[in-house]
Amino acid sequence: MRGGEAKKRHVWWGAACLVVFVVASGVHAQRRTVGEVDEREFGPVVRAYLGYLRAEEEVVDDRVSRREISPAYYRRNSNRIRALRRMVIEMVRATGNDYVPELIAVAPDEFHTIFEQPPNPRSLVVGEVINDTYRFLGTSRAGETFYIFARLDPYEQSELIEAKRREKRNATAHDGDDARHQHMTHDDVRPRRANAPR
Repeated sequence: MRGGEAKKRHVWWGAACLVVFVVASGVHAQRRTVGEVDEREFGPVVRAYLGYLRAEEEVVDDRVSRREISPAYYRRNSNRIRALRRMVIEMVRATGNDYVPELIAVAPDEFHTIFEQPPNPRSLVVGEVINDTYRFLGTSRAGETFYIFARLDPYEQSELIEAKRREKRNATAHDGDDARHQHMTHDDVRPRRANAPR
């Protein structure tokens, strides 16, 4: 009888340990997907950028610990860093490129800091280029919603401006062709004066 109870106790403890192990593994996996990322999956450029964000976070933490910044300023900048980190990881996983453009994350009340005439946040479309300067990448929620933009590099800007010039020239030439065609058509259908029969 005692042997049977001991056996049941061992089975029960084994089952309990297995449940604890499974739950702990699930929590660890969830924590890793939400906040912790194995940066070895990325190339050197992306790892360097993520390292830069970590350093920025340490600076903000240090400044708030010395009461150099307000709690509200600390929260916003910590959230901004998290939003940028999340966007970079999503972007790199989607493209597979070891490249990070110059990124800017702004809250809706900060649009005036990068735009002279701020666009309506609700009207933004992912991929849209604004003022030939910023490409809208999307939003990232980290405590609050941030709108993330990539600053176009000088080559992208010049290509975009040149493409717009070509489009404008083509439209102007097309309008001129239409006007000439309308003029010719008008001349062709104008009634001719008939000569009186002799």
